[in-house]
Amino acid sequence: MSTLQRILEPPVAQKKIHRYEHHGITLEDPYAWMRDRNYPEVTDPEILTYLNEENAYFEANMAPLASLTQQLFEEIKGRQPAEDSCEPYDKDGYCYQWRYAKEAQYCTWYRAPITDRDAWEVLLDETQLAQGYEYFSLGSLSVSPCGSKLAYSTDTEGDERYTLHVIDLATRRPLTAAIENTLGTAIWSADSDALAYVVVNDQWQPLKVLHRSLAQSSPRDELLFEESDTGFRVDVDLSQSGQFVFIETGSHTTSEVWILPRDNLLATPELMRPRQEDVEYHVDHGNGEFIIRSNLQHQNFALYRTPEAHPRHDSWQLFMHGDSRHYLTSHSVLRDRLIVEVRIDGMTQIRVVEQDGSSHYIKFDETAYEVSIGNNPEFDTQTLRLNYTSMVTPHSVFDYDLTASELTLRRQREIPSGYDPTEFVTERLSARVRDGVDVPISVVYHKSTPTDGSAPLYLYGYGAYGLGMTASFSAARISLLERGFIFAIAHIRGGDELGYDWYTAGKLDRRTNTFNDFVDCALSLIAKNYTQSGRIAIAGGSAGGELMGAVVNQAPALWGAVAAHVPFVDVLNTMLDATLPLTPPEWPEWGNPIEDAYAFQTIRAYSPYDQLKPGYFPPMLVTAGLNDPRVTYWEPAKYVAKLRTCKLDTQPLLLKTNMGAGHGGQSGRFDAIKEIAEEYAFFLNVLGLEGAGSG
Repeated sequence: MSTLQRILEPPVAQKKIHRYEHHGITLEDPYAWMRDRNYPEVTDPEILTYLNEENAYFEANMAPLASLTQQLFEEIKGRQPAEDSCEPYDKDGYCYQWRYAKEAQYCTWYRAPITDRDAWEVLLDETQLAQGYEYFSLGSLSVSPCGSKLAYSTDTEGDERYTLHVIDLATRRPLTAAIENTLGTAIWSADSDALAYVVVNDQWQPLKVLHRSLAQSSPRDELLFEESDTGFRVDVDLSQSGQFVFIETGSHTTSEVWILPRDNLLATPELMRPRQEDVEYHVDHGNGEFIIRSNLQHQNFALYRTPEAHPRHDSWQLFMHGDSRHYLTSHSVLRDRLIVEVRIDGMTQIRVVEQDGSSHYIKFDETAYEVSIGNNPEFDTQTLRLNYTSMVTPHSVFDYDLTASELTLRRQREIPSGYDPTEFVTERLSARVRDGVDVPISVVYHKSTPTDGSAPLYLYGYGAYGLGMTASFSAARISLLERGFIFAIAHIRGGDELGYDWYTAGKLDRRTNTFNDFVDCALSLIAKNYTQSGRIAIAGGSAGGELMGAVVNQAPALWGAVAAHVPFVDVLNTMLDATLPLTPPEWPEWGNPIEDAYAFQTIRAYSPYDQLKPGYFPPMLVTAGLNDPRVTYWEPAKYVAKLRTCKLDTQPLLLKTNMGAGHGGQSGRFDAIKEIAEEYAFFLNVLGLEGAGSG
């Protein structure tokens, strides 16, 4: 019996009658009262009391694990450089770098003239800005083209409503009043005298692009663009060439781009291609033309080009195909070359396309890795920066000489306490799931760990929005690997690891493929003698938290422990509430149960909250953020309250709500590590491995 099973009695949430009807079906939700009527303000004393009681219960249960949690924290912290920095990068005549001072939770940004790279000056000190706040996040940081002004945005609540600040770098004085409720990003005009930025409304919907001039004595905002469809979200971006601003609006599956010349932000935006349902396109510019990546003709995308003077879609010319093996995931235009990210049979590659049309792929030594286009702010460059990692290789930064075709390792994440990659084994497995599809699984473990079925296993998954999970390195994970865990990532449908159809095979009325894949991956790992039933710890966040709820309902006996972070578990009620900021944009992903009876029945049949029934459940740790605008706090709170009434067992069920944070949990780098340590301590305890050593 774990320590957690013997501590206190859990809070009991009051049930209140709440009935509603859709498509002729009457539903009941006795915990609907947990949504504060004044949301996004949460002031209801009954709600706050319940959440605080759950937090007190969490703290009391975790108190006996304080020593283990602290040990894990120190281990993980010891693998982070006390003083850290990024590889410097050049932009507009300056060299930039962020650095963490020793023990600092937040970083400081610096710059130096490229003519004197040792003359560093402080650009922005996040540690100073974060003082006095429980939560702090820097949304963006952008220096004006002239180099004398700085725009940056901050969030001190975790609600992702950023305040935009603009200062003179010489005097540090504001150049305009702070701009509240922005999405965070700001694009400078070419003359450095104005900004384009996006504001969010009361429902946290980004629908307007505004223009603010700094040249006026009494600045006023002018509307550049407004989206009328609340199912779309608006953002702004700058072309790699720096000549055009892109106003991008879209849902998860449909997009539309409007163009503004950077030297005239008040010009009338020009539409490239009218929106068409389930057609996406993404644009970059350089060398007198626009390069467009779109799924217009193939689901794995293709590249098109069109002259700068004729951006509309009737002038697009196809020049690079995607196919069933080649999935084009990103592209960037440089002065002399086009850089394309291509996923081939699930492995990411970087393709360099020369001006004459010839091309080559950049070669790396490992057979399994993840690589992506890194921070390349300069348009006229002969060096391409790349981010690289694998399950056994710490995050690395490479520079690729585009002229000599040579790779140079610039920086690899330091592990101060020591790390030897030869001590670990990584494998790429495949699981044949119930409908005959082969699902990839990435695995890593210490070479001394037996693969005879006796080892505990940590299985991670996400499977939504076409966001593929990379087989990347984690310094924190070593604490589990050195205690005998095998770590695995199930690359389930709903992500895009094997192409765009891998994504569509896990959404809408095929959503249950995602959950079935995860369960079947676990069964395959058992069959291959990596672990055994009841010895598997599983974790996922947000839509991955929905995954956790669904697989617990489907196969509770498989799991020895569960961590569901900010879990999207009340799917039906959320998709029925069009007043929530993310609901209309989410309908293309999940379906619209308000208008579509089939979507209503489909979601209801898998929604973890709706499908809770009396039974035996594994130990569970659930987290929430009071200010989370993505997965509202009441979803995990309602889920835990209902689950307590369904449990026929005495296994631990803990709810931790960050009362001053949002979707991502704590913001400081060491505070975030503490939350990882809490999860690991919970897993080790409930699996009976609390005494397992490290090293």
